[in-house]
Amino acid sequence: MLKMMRRVLLLLAMAVSVAACAPTSDTSTQGSDGRPLPKLYKIRNGDTAKLQFRMLDSVNALRSAQGAQPVELNPQLNAAAATHSRDMSLQNRPWHFGSDGSSPIDRLARVGYTGTLVGENISESYETELETLAAWMEQPDTRRTILSRDARHLGFAWFQEPNGKIWWTMVMGNPDNSPLIPTANPSATRLVPEDVDSPADIAADDEEDIVVVTTTPAT
Repeated sequence: MLKMMRRVLLLLAMAVSVAACAPTSDTSTQGSDGRPLPKLYKIRNGDTAKLQFRMLDSVNALRSAQGAQPVELNPQLNAAAATHSRDMSLQNRPWHFGSDGSSPIDRLARVGYTGTLVGENISESYETELETLAAWMEQPDTRRTILSRDARHLGFAWFQEPNGKIWWTMVMGNPDNSPLIPTANPSATRLVPEDVDSPADIAADDEEDIVVVTTTPAT
């Protein structure tokens, strides 16, 4: 089974190499020191679905290697992931609580998801989506979320800053179980900045964002 997992990760690495050569990547130019400037892997506005299904296929390949059933993309979980990706950027820190103290469970309730939260993976990086997935697979806690036997639905979204940094969010859910009950977390509660959009606004205009990617460990 371990050999199978390594084989799948190798295929993911090969897919990353192919993605890095895609037409959406910038051509390298030399800096003042004569060295090539780093490339930025750009995702165009119309490539949102392509990116999400690429992640879905990769996750399901990893799950299949472990004997877990495939998951399906869920629009509500995608919206919750998009909301949190942008909010992490506004907070400038990768963590699981929103700027108003909301938890992953709160975010699922706000988008109307009636199932149970299985887990949430987040990352602050410059990596491609497949490099981020590979980094998540290297950590026990994030790997458990990806391979969870309870997961049936997948949500995946991101937010890219002008400097190229990406805030990635993956959410796993199970529609067959009742929602968890949110509990107060005083240590996470903060005032919402005046310029923070509402979750509905964030989800609505997420597709207008251009995404760029590169490298940093996943959380």
